[in-house]
Amino acid sequence: MPRLIYSLALFIGVMCSHALAAPVVLTPSSSGSSLNGSIELLEDIGGQLSITDLADPAVQARFQPAAGRTSVGQSRNPWWIKVSLERGEAAPSHWWLEVGAVTLLDLQLFMPTANSQWHMRQAGERVSFAAGRDHDYRRAVFSLPPLEEQPLTFYLRTYDPAGNSFPLRIWQLHDLEQLAKREHLILGLIYGVILALLLYNLFILLALRDPAYFWYVLTMAASLVFILSMSGHGFQYLWPDDAVPRWLDRVTLPILVSLGILRFAQVLLSTRTTLRIAHHILSACITVYLLAIALNLAGYRSETSVLIGLIPLVTVPTLLLSAAIRWKQGFVPAIFYLLGYGSVLLSFVILVLRAAGVIQPGESTAYLFPLAVAAEAILFSFALAYRIQILKQEKADALTLADHEKSARLAQAHANAAELQRSVEQRTAELAATNERLLERERDLQHAAFHDPLTELPNRRYLVERCEAALAHARRHTETVALLLIDLDHFKPINDKHGHDAGDLMLQNIGLRLREHVRAGDSIARLGGDEFAVLVCGSDAEAHSRDIAARLLDELAKPVLYGAERLTVTISIGVALYPQHAGTFTALYKAADEMLYRVKSRGRSGWVMCGEDGELSDSARLHLDVLNVPSGLL
Repeated sequence: MPRLIYSLALFIGVMCSHALAAPVVLTPSSSGSSLNGSIELLEDIGGQLSITDLADPAVQARFQPAAGRTSVGQSRNPWWIKVSLERGEAAPSHWWLEVGAVTLLDLQLFMPTANSQWHMRQAGERVSFAAGRDHDYRRAVFSLPPLEEQPLTFYLRTYDPAGNSFPLRIWQLHDLEQLAKREHLILGLIYGVILALLLYNLFILLALRDPAYFWYVLTMAASLVFILSMSGHGFQYLWPDDAVPRWLDRVTLPILVSLGILRFAQVLLSTRTTLRIAHHILSACITVYLLAIALNLAGYRSETSVLIGLIPLVTVPTLLLSAAIRWKQGFVPAIFYLLGYGSVLLSFVILVLRAAGVIQPGESTAYLFPLAVAAEAILFSFALAYRIQILKQEKADALTLADHEKSARLAQAHANAAELQRSVEQRTAELAATNERLLERERDLQHAAFHDPLTELPNRRYLVERCEAALAHARRHTETVALLLIDLDHFKPINDKHGHDAGDLMLQNIGLRLREHVRAGDSIARLGGDEFAVLVCGSDAEAHSRDIAARLLDELAKPVLYGAERLTVTISIGVALYPQHAGTFTALYKAADEMLYRVKSRGRSGWVMCGEDGELSDSARLHLDVLNVPSGLL
C-alpha cells in the first residue's frame, strides 16, 4: 500500500507538471516571441544529471515553471531548461531558436533524434563562434527540426558561475535577419562614436603625451571591446575561430574597464595632490582588481564575479565623492566626469542586477550599456578638452606673467645701477656709522670696566694696571712712586641716618674734590665703599704726596649740603713710597694700608707716611732682614 500511494503521488506530480508547462503553440505571428513564459527550469545540484536522467519521472517532477524569468543569477550549479513547441494551424514548420545570452560560459542544446536518442550541440564561450550556432548572428541561433503534428520537446543546459541567463525567442529566419540589420545600424553608430572619440583622443595623446589621455584611450578601448563582447560582435568578428579567450571574457573585460576608469579619475581629478585619502583608497581597489584578474585566469570564475561585485561598494562612493569635491573646488572637468561615470554606473548596476537575476534581460536594457559607454566617452572627452583648455589658459597666464616679469626685470636692471651706487654709498655710510658706534660702545665698555659708575672715578682694576705701569716706569728711570690710601671716617652713620642717597652725594663730592686737588699726571681711584686712592708719580712724588695729603685733610673734611643738612666726615690717609717701602704693587698697597689703619687706631683724621714714626712696614722690615742675612762669603 505505501508503494502504491508513493507511485500515485509521483504520477500526479508528473501530470501536474506537464499540465503547467503546456507546449507553446506557434502561429504565423509567433516570430520574435519570447518563450520564457512557457518553459520549465531545473537546478542541477552538483551537476550530476545527464540528458538520459531526465527521462526519470522523479527528475521531471523537479522541473518548475520559469514564469517569464530569463535569468537565475550567479550559481555554481548548471540549470536545465525544458522547452516544448507545437505547430499551430497555418504556421510554418521550420523555426529558429535564439538564446539571447551571448556571454554564457557553457551552453548545450539537446534535440531528440528519430531513434529516441538525443543530439547534443555545444555552444557558449568554450567553443568557436561558428561551432556554437547554425546562423551567422551575434547571439546563438539554432535551427529546429521541422515541426509536425506532434509537439517537439528539447532541453538546454546552461552553466556560468558568473551569471546564468537564458532569454529565449522563436524566429522565422527572414524576421531575424531584419532584426540583425536594425541592430547593426544602432550598434554601429554607437561603435562609431566611441571609436571616433578614441582615435581623436589618441592623436591628442600622441601630440601632448598627457597621462590623462593615455588612461582615457585605454579605458575607451577596453569599453569598446567590452561592448563588442556583450553584444556578441566581439565573438563574431574579433575571435570567430576560437573559444573566447579567458583574458577577454565577461569577467576580465569589466575589470579592465574599471581599472581604466579608476586610473583616469586619479589623473584627471589630481587625487594624488588634492584628495590623498581618496587616492590611496582607489589605489588599493586597483590592486584588488588586479588580484581578481589573476583569480579569473586561475579558473575561479565564481569567486571573481563575487569579488568584482563587491569592489564597487568602495569605488563608487569614493569616485562620486571625489568628483563632487573637485567640482566644489572649482575644477569644472569634474562635473563631466561625474555625469559620464554616473551614466556608466547606472548601466553597470543594471547589468549586475541582470546577472544576479533581479532584473530580467529584455529589449528595454539591451542597448543601455553601449549607450552609457558612448555617453561616457563623449563626457570624458569634454572633460579632457576642458582640462586642456584650463592648462592652455594657465600656460597663457604664465607666459603673460613671464612677459610682465621680464619687463619688470629690464626696468629694474636699468634702475639697478643707480640704486646699486646709492646702496653702496648708503651701506658704506652705515658701515662707518656702525664702526663708530662699535668704537663708542667699546670705549663705553672700556670705561665701564675701569671706572666707578657713581663717582666716575677709575676703579680698583684701573689702579692696579696703572700702578704696575708706573712702577715699571719708575724702575727704568729710578723715580719714586707714592700711593695714598684714603678712607672716610664716620661715613656709615651718614647712610644710617640720612639714607644711601646722602651717602652717594657725599661720595660724589669727595670724588670731585679729589680731582680738583690732584695733578693731571697723577691718578685717582675709588677702591670701593668709602675708600679712595691717589697714585703720585715723578721725581718729586714724595714731596708732592705730603702736600696732597695735607691739603686733602682740610678739603675733604668740608661739609656737604644735603637739603638743610650739613654732612661732614673726617679723612684718614696712609702713604707708602716706592722703592723706599715696597718693591711691588701688592707690598706697596699693604704698606699704605698699614699706615691707614695706624691713623685710624690713633683716633682718625690724619695722615701717616710709612717709616716717619720710626716703625717700618712689614715689607720694609723683611727687606732689611734680607740685607742683614750673612752671605757666607766672609
